[in-house]
Amino acid sequence: MSEFNFAISGQHYLFDVQSFAHTILAEGGTSYSYALFDRTTEQVIDDVANGTSEVGVLVKTSTTASALEDAFAEAGVAFTEVAVSAPMVALPSSHPLVNAASLTLEQLEDYPYVYFAQGPDAPQAFFEEALSEVPRQKRVACTDRASLTELIMAINGYTVTSGILVGITDGSALTTIPLETDVKLHLGYITSQEKELSVMGERFVSHLQRSLARYVG
Repeated sequence: MSEFNFAISGQHYLFDVQSFAHTILAEGGTSYSYALFDRTTEQVIDDVANGTSEVGVLVKTSTTASALEDAFAEAGVAFTEVAVSAPMVALPSSHPLVNAASLTLEQLEDYPYVYFAQGPDAPQAFFEEALSEVPRQKRVACTDRASLTELIMAINGYTVTSGILVGITDGSALTTIPLETDVKLHLGYITSQEKELSVMGERFVSHLQRSLARYVG
């Protein structure tokens, strides 16, 4: 059994942090032990499969969906879609392309691409960013959400996001611009196929749905 009363795991988002905070604030109490883990995709799946976390928040794209669904089935977890989003390019406000109405990856090829590391043996489908399989000449991996934002700003780089995966609480630090692609992002969560959600789990999912409806809807 987990040492925590309630725990979730997620890729490197801010909307799940908000949803988690609302959940524990609503629960209240004078004594509790909760946990929120930022993880790689494989770790999110493993955490839910082994009971470390009750809910795992992640994204699959129209190009990675099949491989991820196979991984979910093998681990005994099920994905529930909450929202569909179009990929956006996240840039610093000082970037030369920041005023573009839309961007292509070709226009970005001279700039550093910053992304979340998934580990040396991770399948391409496990990467968080849409179109991660496209070759880049300049690539910088990191493991921390704040570091990704700071790196993008410091080296005039970019990442590919839903527009709400980074930047919600960063003020004007990052700007998002539509990426010209047919790929879609499917934002949602995974749960164990063998367990019903607890009251806390249900409350978290409800907050997650409202949060995504606010930013995507």
